[in-house]
Amino acid sequence: MNAPRNVEEEINLLLEKVKQELTPQLFEELSNKLKEAVKKHRITMEQASKVIEEIVRNYHRSLIDPGEAVGTITAQSLGEPSTQMTLRVFHYAGVREYNVTLGLPRLIEIVDARKSPETPIMEIYLTEDVKHDLEKVKEIARHIELTYIENITEEFAIDYTEGAAIIKLDREMLADKGVTVEKVVEVLNELELGEVSVSPEDPYEVRVYLSEEYLDPVKIEKLRTKILQARVKGVRNIKKTIIQKRGDEYVIIAEGSNLEEVMKIPGVNWRKVYTNNIHEIERILGIEAARAAIIKEIKNTLDDQGLDVDIRHIMLLADMMTWTGHVRQVGRMGIAGEKPSVLARATFETTVQKLVESAVMGEEDALPSITENIIIGQMIPVGTGLVRVYMNPSIIKKEEVKPQGEESE
Repeated sequence: MNAPRNVEEEINLLLEKVKQELTPQLFEELSNKLKEAVKKHRITMEQASKVIEEIVRNYHRSLIDPGEAVGTITAQSLGEPSTQMTLRVFHYAGVREYNVTLGLPRLIEIVDARKSPETPIMEIYLTEDVKHDLEKVKEIARHIELTYIENITEEFAIDYTEGAAIIKLDREMLADKGVTVEKVVEVLNELELGEVSVSPEDPYEVRVYLSEEYLDPVKIEKLRTKILQARVKGVRNIKKTIIQKRGDEYVIIAEGSNLEEVMKIPGVNWRKVYTNNIHEIERILGIEAARAAIIKEIKNTLDDQGLDVDIRHIMLLADMMTWTGHVRQVGRMGIAGEKPSVLARATFETTVQKLVESAVMGEEDALPSITENIIIGQMIPVGTGLVRVYMNPSIIKKEEVKPQGEESE
């Protein structure tokens, strides 16, 4: 007589029966979760059976039928909730020191494939030896934040009697930004405007004795801009850095984006650095990373507005925007304007222009998609329209035609 099997063995037998009905990833996850439930919660065979049955049922319901119009469903599933979005452009992302574009304006930025977001933001994660030490994190944040002479200047003036530009430095800002007076003198010397020296009376007053060409009153504003906009330190395009505590680690949030330079900074975990600038991600990390960023950004934007859209719709949109190897907008300069069908391109915005261009190039339209088939009144290649039935007369048995008056046997 066979020994009775335990619950785990019974579940394994049941799982084997449904293995072919699920994807390998889903099957493995289900198997691990059930084993964990047996050990921790001591679920019964009956409970496990119901879970498996429900998982299989929901998986089958989630499958797409062959010929389903997934593009149209995606367009409707993304377009309809987008009309319910608030037009609120900014919201505060955890702290009140910086803004992030969200809602409809952010969604438009993504699908239009704008070269740069209106409010570029970076999340800079740090290495294990740094992320728990606030002082080290502050040091890296200061190193990243872009600092101009203007940011550490209390007062700026031109003394025409001495022919000098007088820069009064703010000692508190110098300490906050981690900049020394010597560094400012070094930067001013690199501008080659004239001799630079620190006032003997005030160690925070720097004088630039200007050459004759810079003393022209007409050029004063240009000179002022050149001095005040001189970069003292920091990564280009990073205007501001803020330190946030997430769990037991510190993360630097940067206003601005420069993925390539930030990834090179010692102490930065380059594997986890993130920016909301999709084109920059494509340029530095490649098209697959850009696709993942599009999915993440659209999903986060919809979630922030409380809109529940299936991730597969967003994935399809991201696939359409990136399958050619570069990020394209959803519009006449991108996806709509690059369709293989002449009629489909002509239906979008510039109808006459597209028809003339195609006629000049001698293009042919194979009518591969929905739009062009609707135009000519033909069955669209969706659902049953995908199936083509042809008759082969050569294999049809011909009935024998008998003369009138003869009775059939």
